[in-house]
Amino acid sequence: MMAKTQIQNQREQSIALSHKLSKYLSPQVWQSIFTGERDVRLETQRKKLAVFFSDIKGFTELSEEMEPEALTELLNHYFNEMSEVALKYGGTIDKFVGDSIMIFFGDPTSRGQKEDAFACVSMAVEMRKHMKIMRQKWRSQGIKTPLEIRMGISTGYTTVGNFGAENRMDYTIIGKEVNLASRLESLAEPGEILISYETFSLIKDRIMCRDKGEITVKGFGRPVSIYEVVDFRRDMGPNRSFLEHERSGFAMYLDSEKITERERESILSALEDAAERLRQEEDS
Repeated sequence: MMAKTQIQNQREQSIALSHKLSKYLSPQVWQSIFTGERDVRLETQRKKLAVFFSDIKGFTELSEEMEPEALTELLNHYFNEMSEVALKYGGTIDKFVGDSIMIFFGDPTSRGQKEDAFACVSMAVEMRKHMKIMRQKWRSQGIKTPLEIRMGISTGYTTVGNFGAENRMDYTIIGKEVNLASRLESLAEPGEILISYETFSLIKDRIMCRDKGEITVKGFGRPVSIYEVVDFRRDMGPNRSFLEHERSGFAMYLDSEKITERERESILSALEDAAERLRQEEDS
């Protein structure tokens, strides 16, 4: 009986330790290792992936204004929120570097090149919208620096797998598409999502994009055509499910599909109070 109890305790401890260690890996990678689908050895392969980079415009200025502890709390909150969005769409979170995030789609699991690219761009669109909500919350906490996310996405063949040494490995990707995604992110304006032509060709039937011309990128023999993501085609026009408006002293982001009936009455009341307040100030 005692032996069975010890075995059970050891098993529970091993499971608990495994879950703790899983936080240092993307869930998809950890799952493939834990289930035995993937060996832990220095091994790579060539795959066509959608690669995503983002950073926060205004973060450097903010880091000079805030105490390190408060800045760390804000950054971790941002990473946590964006990670939830990434996992929702099936992205493999590669790494966090400073205020940057690197994510890829198509490994260790893939839904096909077209769906992987669409999931990646869909994730970016939701991140952009979610950033508006986070910015309102930060403003209410006294953070006046206007933080904006900027993003770059490229699709193409990369080398993916375990890099490093036998006693310390990093599951990541390398290749010119990774460099292109990073370059697109650095060229993007605040709140902008820039994508490569390959990505555009895979998602253009479902997502509206704007031609941004060509850029020269190291490692590419010819200029690269790039596009700006506008929005889902289904959300364009008068029947779109969301509205947004932001000015000095006012910010609103409305996603009607996520509002419950109980919340609807409260929101309508708040909007009516705000409208009445503006009318009174206009008349006075």
